[in-house]
Amino acid sequence: MKTKSLLLAAMFAALTAIGGFIKIPVPYVPFTLQIASVYLAGCLLGPKLGMLSQLVYVLIGLAGAPVFAEGGGPSYVFQPTFGYLIGFVLGAYVNGWMMQAFQFRRAVTIFLANLSTLLVVYFFGCAWLYIAMKWIVEKPLTIGQTLWFGFVLPVPGDLLLCAVCSVLVARILPRIHIVIRKQEVVS
Repeated sequence: MKTKSLLLAAMFAALTAIGGFIKIPVPYVPFTLQIASVYLAGCLLGPKLGMLSQLVYVLIGLAGAPVFAEGGGPSYVFQPTFGYLIGFVLGAYVNGWMMQAFQFRRAVTIFLANLSTLLVVYFFGCAWLYIAMKWIVEKPLTIGQTLWFGFVLPVPGDLLLCAVCSVLVARILPRIHIVIRKQEVVS
């Protein structure tokens, strides 16, 4: 892997960590800006590198760095919100795959890739929230409560970030391609 690729993956891992410190407390699942980095990583880095950036973020947190919204360390696996982190890794891959497979370039179509990421993140997040609350925390939530606290309350802000990141990516992508083409000419 090229140094540039490693630096980009590290940069998006750092952006995800920074997004975790910008949060609005909501019961069970705080609203953070982390998912914006997941959208951008998938859209701009592609499936493998986007996924790698989020995997690096998760592994750094599990190694003990307090980069998650509620801290860090190996015991974070037992936190009710750990499923969202699994969703970050898989969501970045899905996003990057959709961007490459369908060559999305307009904000409306990029929104679809970001929305798929959001659905992946919330699927794993809600599933883990339900399991953790029932068998780890031993304060079970009903499926309805899980969907309310794990999806309905935090999703409006994430949908807004989804739209903003879609417009941002639509404006950035043409400029990235110009830079890449100039580098190819120089080579």
